[in-house]
Amino acid sequence: MRCARCGRWKPAERVHVTAAEARLFLPLVLPLCLIAAYTDLRALRIRNWTVVALAAVFVFLGPLALPWPDYGVRLAQLALVLVLGFILNAGGALGAGDAKFAAAAAPFIAPGDMRLLLAILAANLLAAIATHRLARATPLRRLAPGWQSWGSGQSFPMGLSLGGTLALYLGLGAVLGR
Repeated sequence: MRCARCGRWKPAERVHVTAAEARLFLPLVLPLCLIAAYTDLRALRIRNWTVVALAAVFVFLGPLALPWPDYGVRLAQLALVLVLGFILNAGGALGAGDAKFAAAAAPFIAPGDMRLLLAILAANLLAAIATHRLARATPLRRLAPGWQSWGSGQSFPMGLSLGGTLALYLGLGAVLGR
């Protein structure tokens, strides 16, 4: 969208997460996202300790980054996504580790950024599936011969996309946040 006053291109909207909030969370969340992606690729599992650590980062640092009402809304997001994740898991649409990771990641997302998050997730999911399938079909597969995700058929290690999405979102927030 062009600015009416100066004619320069400008973003249609800013992210709702604050830069301070994203910068506080990112150093602790990024390693957990990488661990979730790696373990899901290697063993088709997102370990419970990773999910608990991710939730703990928000529970303990959230009050430092957010006002109390916003903190409560974000904790409610965790509960809502957990319930939805269990429903999707029961229907076979999502793995249990993926559902738990999504729930633990939910409080880090500002409610006004849902469209942005879904766009990041969609792009990340397409890129991750294409990259994983390409690597699986080429000699790159020999770099990690023991990974269970290579022989998983049509199932896909969603931890790669979920972890990447949260890391990208917080990274964008750290740079573009208000």
